[in-house]
Amino acid sequence: MRRLGLAVVLVTLCAGGGVAAHALADNPPPPQSTTSTEPTESTPGPTEPTTTTPTEPRPKPRQAARIAAGVSIAGIHVGGLAYGPAYSAVSVAFRSYLALRLGDKAIGISPWKLGAKPHIGPAVLRALRAKPGTDVQMVVSVHRSIVESYIEGIAKRFDRDVADAHVVLRDLQPVVMPEVEGRKVDRKAAVVAIVQALQRNERGRIEIPATIKKPTVKSDSIDPIIVIRRDSKALYFYRQVKVGEPVQFVRSFPVATGQPIYPTPTGDFSIIVMERNPWWYPPPDSAWAKGEKPIPPGPGNPLGTRWMGLSAPNVGIHGTPDPASLGYSASHGCIRMYIPSAEWLFSHVRVGTPVLIRPV
Repeated sequence: MRRLGLAVVLVTLCAGGGVAAHALADNPPPPQSTTSTEPTESTPGPTEPTTTTPTEPRPKPRQAARIAAGVSIAGIHVGGLAYGPAYSAVSVAFRSYLALRLGDKAIGISPWKLGAKPHIGPAVLRALRAKPGTDVQMVVSVHRSIVESYIEGIAKRFDRDVADAHVVLRDLQPVVMPEVEGRKVDRKAAVVAIVQALQRNERGRIEIPATIKKPTVKSDSIDPIIVIRRDSKALYFYRQVKVGEPVQFVRSFPVATGQPIYPTPTGDFSIIVMERNPWWYPPPDSAWAKGEKPIPPGPGNPLGTRWMGLSAPNVGIHGTPDPASLGYSASHGCIRMYIPSAEWLFSHVRVGTPVLIRPV
């Protein structure tokens, strides 16, 4: 009986387990995850098509602002440009040299060397807000002291004193030195002109103002030339045939010069008075002529028939009625010539003719 009862219980439990299993199969529990260290193989299967969720289009980047058409900055066209290109265009244009002119001299100078600094950025920002066709002003800082120093250097190079044309002797040969025009740079006016040009960003030619002084004696007025070699007792006559070319020797004459006690002066002189058939007058304050009276023209006149007075006081070139004195130191300082020679010389010179006397 006991064994039969146990069998019935087991059958009952088995039957109940089947029912329970069936019930669990209808409502399976959520699978439990298990971790395994064993590698697993996956069976490849057909690839499922992927779908992308549509997204909103990104906004296009905002275009850089541009300057209106026809706008310029200090005369530099920047219309249609953005900030960067406009800045570069103004910077390049500002770096261009200032063209200065002084007489026939052309001078170029960089604005940077004159201490000029353009404020480009603020000008470009104003240009971006400007209406079409506007010329926007640009502030330029200038160090006036740097400009003054530069002009002072220019003045030292180009300032010069006026000089008349004149004659010098080289190896006793006359050479005509050309005239020099005087010039003095107006420093104050030049500084003002340059500072204003920099501040206005102007690059036209700037004339440096200067005061010009003209010479009174020019090269073409020096002709002829007389050279007297006092100790050699000779007078040399030269002509300047063409300005800029060496003077030409024409002829020489024997002369008498001053006594040792009344020497003929040496130096550079010129003829200041010319007289035909002159009167002779006693030189004032001359001991040797004290008590002498004037002598009218004629055969006994000590000046002969021609008188060419020099810028040396009481000294001149003249003929003499005493031809035997020629070749000696016989006069009271004057230069004596044969009367015909003095007449020839008189007809070939003029007031202003240079006379150079040397002690040779």
